[in-house]
Amino acid sequence: MSQAGEDPQHSGGQADGIRGVTRGRAPVPLSVLDLVNVGQGYTARDALAASTRQAALTDARGFTRYWVAEHHSMPGVASSSPAVILAHLASHTGRVRLGSGGVMLPNHAPLVIAEQFGTLEALAPGRIDLGLGRAPGTDGATAAALRRTDRLREGAEDFPQQLAELIRFLDDDFPDGHRYARIHAVPGPVQAEGDRARAAAHRPPVWLLGSSGFSAQLAGQLGLPFAFAHHFSAANTLPALELYRETFRPSAVLDEPYALIGASALAADSEEEAHRQVLTGALSMLRLRTGRPGLIPTPEEAEMHPFSPVERDFVDGWLGNVTYGTPDAVREGLDALVKRTGADELMLTANAHSPEARIRSLELIADAYGLPRAEAPAGD
Repeated sequence: MSQAGEDPQHSGGQADGIRGVTRGRAPVPLSVLDLVNVGQGYTARDALAASTRQAALTDARGFTRYWVAEHHSMPGVASSSPAVILAHLASHTGRVRLGSGGVMLPNHAPLVIAEQFGTLEALAPGRIDLGLGRAPGTDGATAAALRRTDRLREGAEDFPQQLAELIRFLDDDFPDGHRYARIHAVPGPVQAEGDRARAAAHRPPVWLLGSSGFSAQLAGQLGLPFAFAHHFSAANTLPALELYRETFRPSAVLDEPYALIGASALAADSEEEAHRQVLTGALSMLRLRTGRPGLIPTPEEAEMHPFSPVERDFVDGWLGNVTYGTPDAVREGLDALVKRTGADELMLTANAHSPEARIRSLELIADAYGLPRAEAPAGD
């Protein structure tokens, strides 16, 4: 672990690698969060192939970034290994930033994350983001199996120390006398032929992710960009963003706050079809929250499900935080969300049964905002 008193603000991410570009008629830069959903009748191979298509679409239409989340032991999600998926996506995209939304830091040794994302940066220079969360991304038993310990270290003391250690590895700047001073994350700045500090300044920028005030305050204190999970913690969005902005201290990374929010959004050619698709995600989440995780159900199963009054209340509440409908309705809803929160960037996610529905939704939203059309070049 990092020694007491180490300052995680030793960060080299460049501001122009953080702030997105607003395109078309969008109020802020638009990005995508991919859970790599697996629906009934589909396989993980199908889901990953769809993610490749989706990433290529975001690349071609001018979305700012494409992030992959880390989840474990969930049949309806195939994103247990973000770094592996991102390496694949790097070879199928040429412009869009690729990142983790996020890597759950307590699940991994900081050196391992620094090596993985140093490798990704070498594969796709200037296009990698490192988003970090402190939740396990799964249940407690699975977290214990991942970490080989029953002590889950994600508290107020452990997480900042883990973060400080990770950033030291990314920057290759442990002080003399530190027990890790002679350990180098490779690929990394130690391999730079010129100025090592300059090399560190071009490593992946670190983002803090959160669904409460803890990471919001920490990101503000460290002057790091912040991503809030509005898509599943809407009640905390405004308090967390306010806390982030109030506690923000300018750093070598950012001179002013930069807050991204994740937003559930799905557009379809009709309101009825959009509702059919988002209901599958709502039923899937209901099953997850009640200890019955599984593949994303089909629209037909979701429509026929005999919801109890309690279940109906949950589903209605969940759908109340999803922006769905025709493209124009979704655009209006997202515009209102930006105005209400003051978010600097929107990251769209859709929890629906079929890959076709998710890809069609992105196409419709891109068209609704007049995002540019271009053939996405393949990477090297």
